[in-house]
Amino acid sequence: MTETPNKSVTLRFLAAPTDLGHSGSVDAGTVLEWVDKAAYAAAVGWAKSYCVTAYVGNIHFADPVKVGDMVEVQATIVHTGRSSIHIQTVVSSGDVKGDEATMRSQCLVIFVAVGPDGKPDPVQPFEPATPEEIQRRDSAVARIAVREQIVAAMNKQEYTGEGTAERVTLRFLAAPTDVNWGGKVHGGTVMAWIDEAAYVCASRYSGRHTVAVFSGGVRFYRPLLIGDVVEVEARLVYTGKKGMHIAVHVRSGEATGTEMHLTTYCLTVMVARDDSGTAVPIPAWSPRSEEDKRLAEHARELLEIRGRAPGNRLPNHLLG
Repeated sequence: MTETPNKSVTLRFLAAPTDLGHSGSVDAGTVLEWVDKAAYAAAVGWAKSYCVTAYVGNIHFADPVKVGDMVEVQATIVHTGRSSIHIQTVVSSGDVKGDEATMRSQCLVIFVAVGPDGKPDPVQPFEPATPEEIQRRDSAVARIAVREQIVAAMNKQEYTGEGTAERVTLRFLAAPTDVNWGGKVHGGTVMAWIDEAAYVCASRYSGRHTVAVFSGGVRFYRPLLIGDVVEVEARLVYTGKKGMHIAVHVRSGEATGTEMHLTTYCLTVMVARDDSGTAVPIPAWSPRSEEDKRLAEHARELLEIRGRAPGNRLPNHLLG
């Protein structure tokens, strides 16, 4: 009789002073690193083999994690495909002295099991046994079609030098300290770089410190190797009442060459905050070139697609 793997894994972290971000709380990128680690542990525990991050779904950062908080990330298997493992993650935190933990964010992470040959490996099917597990499974399955629409919409877009919006490019050298358990760059590290680039782009545009409130459609196209030169380009594509929608592309290539390949793409929404931590309005951006207008429409389209997902409702300040 085959033993059923554990359905859930919980990791705990103590938010250290070194995790402090520019906003005065823990950066979204650090939270995403924790999420990726917990989801990886759940995926490998289920698959009994090496797994790679394939997709990180819509993550809303409801409340900040504070330095000194005890952080708990629960990762629960909700659905499996032939080789994919869909994992619901919930981040909670509270004062280390024992106050009750509060939910800070949640999202769906998809890993793919990989065999020694580098190809997808079949995984044991997940069979929901309780009404709650069935509801989670059904929600994950319903999101597959929405996710495919989002990916298709993203793949249709072209980003050239004709755009006039705020744009920044950060560069990194993938170091041995960035390595994951398969010898590649950790998916959580890539997401932390994405958060940094989005922060710089949004802060330059708004003239204020900014924080991520939403990241969506983080798609991993190919592995990023240790020793690669990494370019993370962040570009403003749309503004709502308070939200700045930033498209982020991650490209990498060998340090000895000049060819760069797309590894990851996503859209992050940043908001500016005042000294009290309250989100404040930002100047509306008016598209000027044809590319500006097309990408702004693309951002609106993604909002509409995400609104079709079960239980989804974007905050009003992210809309126009």
